[in-house]
Amino acid sequence: MTSKLLLALVLTTSPSLAQLSSTATWATHAANQYQIAPNITYLTANNYEAKLDFYQRRDTTGPQPTLIWIHGGGWVGGTKESALMSLMPWFEMGWNVVNVEYRLGRVSLAPAAVEDCLCALRWVAANAQKYDIDPTRLVVSGDSAGGHLALTTGMIPENAGLDRQCPGVPLPKVAAIINWYGIVDVGDLLDGPNRRSYAVAWLGSMPDRLDIAKRVSPLTYVRSGLPPILTIHGDADPTVPYQHALRLQAALENAGVSHELVTIPGGKHGGFSPDERVRIYTAIREFLAKNHLAGPRG
Repeated sequence: MTSKLLLALVLTTSPSLAQLSSTATWATHAANQYQIAPNITYLTANNYEAKLDFYQRRDTTGPQPTLIWIHGGGWVGGTKESALMSLMPWFEMGWNVVNVEYRLGRVSLAPAAVEDCLCALRWVAANAQKYDIDPTRLVVSGDSAGGHLALTTGMIPENAGLDRQCPGVPLPKVAAIINWYGIVDVGDLLDGPNRRSYAVAWLGSMPDRLDIAKRVSPLTYVRSGLPPILTIHGDADPTVPYQHALRLQAALENAGVSHELVTIPGGKHGGFSPDERVRIYTAIREFLAKNHLAGPRG
């Protein structure tokens, strides 16, 4: 039997094999819906060019809701490229996406990563018109150390002085923060029962490391008027203690900040099951809708 005849039999006897699934159809369309501007330098510091990738919808006009995603890796590892799969649900929702890298610990110790992400936020504000970004509908998110950096990016005020390496337009207020199991108290990870090697590496042996740890901890900046914050955390996380999520919720409650916590029973440090991820993204969509961030404008 020739290969052409075999192919003909497959297509005629199994029509479903010749059709794409709904997911595959979306993926095919998405490839044409987005244009990518890769490796844009948003900051040069310590002779290091910090870069971001921008994914922009082709089929919309005018300012669009935009996600700023920050990768994890304990501030000492990870790449923006490794975060690509985390961006897929946002492409499916039709958002613009800014995928950010920052100086890791081997390049610069704390607070460099925090400074860089604030500068990325300023880049977004400065380039909003050029890239059809709606500065009133910015959501910042990330996982692990990226969750921490999403929190600091959305919570640290301009008068804290951590954005001085990139003067320019005022820092915009983000519309919401989605924190995937991020660190909220860096000092808690430097000594004692919650000591973590990645945190020790990020702070090094600086004599004022406890002061710096406080300066880069989201709990330091909890106050009224913050954007709504959604946290996702497994209650068996061995890398970032679940207690951090609970402490953040308590502080936000006391300050009158809108907040939600999605707890994954038995959940570790990411690696959630498909059913758990469905639950998480259902909660994210509901959170966005409740805060008037449901989707793009045509």
